[in-house]
Amino acid sequence: MLQRKELALDERSLRNEIEALGPWFHNLHLPGGVQTLPDSFIGGDFPRFKWLEIAPHLPQDLHGWRVLDVGCNAGFYSFELARRGASVLAIDVEELYLNQARWAAGVLGLDKQVEFRHMGVYEVAQLAESFDLVWFMGVFYHLRYPMLALDLLARKTRRLMMFQTLTMPGDEVYPDTQDHPLDEREPLLDPGWPKMAFIEHRFAGDPSNWWVANHAGVEAMLRAAGLRVLTRPAGEMYLCEPDPASDARFWAGHGVVGPVLGALQAVSR
Repeated sequence: MLQRKELALDERSLRNEIEALGPWFHNLHLPGGVQTLPDSFIGGDFPRFKWLEIAPHLPQDLHGWRVLDVGCNAGFYSFELARRGASVLAIDVEELYLNQARWAAGVLGLDKQVEFRHMGVYEVAQLAESFDLVWFMGVFYHLRYPMLALDLLARKTRRLMMFQTLTMPGDEVYPDTQDHPLDEREPLLDPGWPKMAFIEHRFAGDPSNWWVANHAGVEAMLRAAGLRVLTRPAGEMYLCEPDPASDARFWAGHGVVGPVLGALQAVSR
């Protein structure tokens, strides 16, 4: 009876802390069956249902792997990767989510494997290290300068990148995007031509949604960043690896990224 009462008190304490740290976006499964957001507005057990689609495509044993989780939120993916043995650097610009993640890491006993840091995606350029796995999900379409972020993260990727972004319907791919005369612009209107829709105001009620790419556009941007797609675990998801045959790396060699980052930092001051 005493043990049952202690468990009830522990559960009540967890729920009180969850409420104090809210609002939540990730549903984390904590000891005793306690969850942080069992009824997500996205539907289902989010982001667990996405993880279950991705998990079979990743190595079961990630011991010795260094992982960068970009836009980690409350840390769901960081924790799952840490459970497979990875050492994770998880970054986000929202202190609310970082506070949730640090607390949850302690509750789950994963605080030694996961470091949480307040950092934006463009600041990754300042990191001296590269990563075996870069986790880049749910962030790309929220960025004002998405291709710059993708270029930076591709340069930091040693083995794999897990990429996800909001996309338009359809999987069409235009057969020839190598070159076209200036007066031959009709192919640009084809559903399979690589493109992104720009969101000036809001999309899905969210003012931070800036871009919605089509499938062809996602694959083209990944190639342009020096990555090749290995597989698509589910819709809008692309598991990639660095492509040593790509000529995209010339961007770094020609000093493009540095001046662009300098201009970005000047604008943000």
